[in-house]
Amino acid sequence: MRPKQNVVPRAELHCHIEGAAPPTLVRKLAQRYDVDLGDLFDTNGAYSWHDFTTFIQQYDVAASLFRRPGDYAELTETYYKMLAAEGVIYAEVFISPDHAIKAGLSYNSYLEGLIAGLERAKADTGIEGRLVPLGVRHEGAESVEGAVKAVIDNPHPMVTGFGLAGDERIGPAKDFEKAFAMAREAGLGLTAHAGEFGGAESVRDALDYLKITRVGHGVRAVEDDALVQRLVDEEITLEVCPHSNIALGVYSNLRFHPVNMLRQAGVRITLNSDDPPFFHTTLGHEYVETSRVFGWTRDIQKSITKNALEAAFVDEETRAVLLKRLDTLTEEA
Repeated sequence: MRPKQNVVPRAELHCHIEGAAPPTLVRKLAQRYDVDLGDLFDTNGAYSWHDFTTFIQQYDVAASLFRRPGDYAELTETYYKMLAAEGVIYAEVFISPDHAIKAGLSYNSYLEGLIAGLERAKADTGIEGRLVPLGVRHEGAESVEGAVKAVIDNPHPMVTGFGLAGDERIGPAKDFEKAFAMAREAGLGLTAHAGEFGGAESVRDALDYLKITRVGHGVRAVEDDALVQRLVDEEITLEVCPHSNIALGVYSNLRFHPVNMLRQAGVRITLNSDDPPFFHTTLGHEYVETSRVFGWTRDIQKSITKNALEAAFVDEETRAVLLKRLDTLTEEA
């Protein structure tokens, strides 16, 4: 796949790999494993859900069809090639050891499949990528600590961070302080979902107790001026997912989304797709539509990508290569 011409190079920090599964691949796996998909898709062939609860239910149904390392290799290769076709030069994906366990896979087998797909996509397109395992907040502190331990006990150079997802309204951030201390000591980059369904206080607690450098979503920090200033002062990067927030009802439409207000306040924001086929989006769509609605120039779009590369969980040599590539490709476009 050739990248789209004349686009500013893009980068992504916040996408759940199981949530990136295109319906065509899910149907293929359902046939392979003789699974009745029930009401997973609507009459137009898109994922069918109507609120956060049904979204999670349908997400889990789709994720349950990935049962072998080869399934995950196909998923990762497919998604990274889609990204490369949209001009993406770097992407991190969140991976879920919990989903692997439910599918009967060991963490190492899960990782084997994911990395094989990523390496195939890189060989074909040149896209760079890393994997960021997640703990699930509503599964409790012991579960999240177990996820961290699996990552630490099975190190891999492509696994460079650790994060916290799940329902941010369940379990205070302080409960996961130990898990994040373990991840920090192991040298992993740290991020956590906050400021999506939880308010500004969830962002503050994540910063205080988890010592993260990035916040997944984080947009409701806009409700607290002092917190916004703290994000600026501490150079915290927000992994903003505009169309995810709209689809899940956090904001009614893109015009009312605070992404531009946060950018203008000096917060380091990035654009991301979260669970793209579920929310009828792609990373390219996020860049195009957000730029159209807020009148972002090519220079602003480049700054968004630069924010992502500077906050990426990569070694400094790789970061320097990516930043140089951003400059080169921007000049050529």
